[in-house]
Amino acid sequence: MIHAFPCGTLSLDFVGTLRARRNDEPTEKLATPSDLDAWFTESGLVAEVAASVSRDLSDAIEVREAIYALVWSRLHDRPQPADAVATLNAAAATPPLTAALTADGWTRSGTPRQALSHLAREAVEIIGGEQAALLRECARPECTQVYLDTSRGHRREWCSMATCGSRMKAKAYRERRKAGAA
Repeated sequence: MIHAFPCGTLSLDFVGTLRARRNDEPTEKLATPSDLDAWFTESGLVAEVAASVSRDLSDAIEVREAIYALVWSRLHDRPQPADAVATLNAAAATPPLTAALTADGWTRSGTPRQALSHLAREAVEIIGGEQAALLRECARPECTQVYLDTSRGHRREWCSMATCGSRMKAKAYRERRKAGAA
């Protein structure tokens, strides 16, 4: 598995495919069309997706960046960028994935554009709905993952306790020990 899914919301996890956005050299997890295909299948969005091509990858990155721009504008109480709104709405207007019953339950299948449509629709519902008030960005300075804070009290600070939360708590512990030793 080459991708991480700490948010529990596929469209916001998709935003996290560009890691450490504010760093001089962010880490791009969608470097090739096959990386995009891997994300679609590893996320559980589809059992199998039609093979992506370069155009699908550039469309995916455009949708990802539109979602982030819109989330950022909500987090900072700024007007929504018109180009990001247009990009997300266009992606959401694409026909959805096909759902089918199987002997083991159900599955979704389709093209990369249909998979992006699913992510765009989810993002539209989050950004344009009541859940927008729950949007947060990870408090770890190196991380720029966005997530929905559904914790009781709405005091969640990190995208994932297993990664960023653990690192930040360990760092605070080391700093307390260092200060106590001095």
